[in-house]
Amino acid sequence: MIPLLILGLLKQNPGSYGYELLTLMEERHYTYIVNFTKGSFYYNLQQLEEKQYIKKVNQSDNTRETNNYIITELGDKEFEKLMYKYGSKTEYINLSFYAAMLFANEYKDEKLTKLIEIQIEQTKKKISLLEQSIHNNETISTYFRKMLENSLSHHLVNVQWFEGLLKELRDEN
Repeated sequence: MIPLLILGLLKQNPGSYGYELLTLMEERHYTYIVNFTKGSFYYNLQQLEEKQYIKKVNQSDNTRETNNYIITELGDKEFEKLMYKYGSKTEYINLSFYAAMLFANEYKDEKLTKLIEIQIEQTKKKISLLEQSIHNNETISTYFRKMLENSLSHHLVNVQWFEGLLKELRDEN
């Protein structure tokens, strides 16, 4: 999915250099969509260039020369293909916590309590970041804002669910 993010950003910001694109992905919190590292980003950027989906257009200012990128005609076609591939997919919401819950009865109650508390804490952090992104970032598109709002709704429901699990567990003891 990283190639779609890079190609899409280059369509929005032609002539950007790699670091600019990576910064945009971080500022816009694209990690909500896909996990990426600096290394995986640059690997994908290199792969897109090797496949001729993007090309360098060297620009120099008075202080340094940078490798700026633009999307090619072939890259436009790949962007269309990736948009359809990911845009037509519906996947299950899958938290790794669900797998752990399959065996909750086999786990000590105090340890299960700790796991649920961790989930609550982590989800509340995500909620805070989502709220910051929604309210403080004018650079995100309307559709991305709507996606973040949807994600926020899911996280709020998850906190309620986790708190309900915690209450049931405590009531049993």
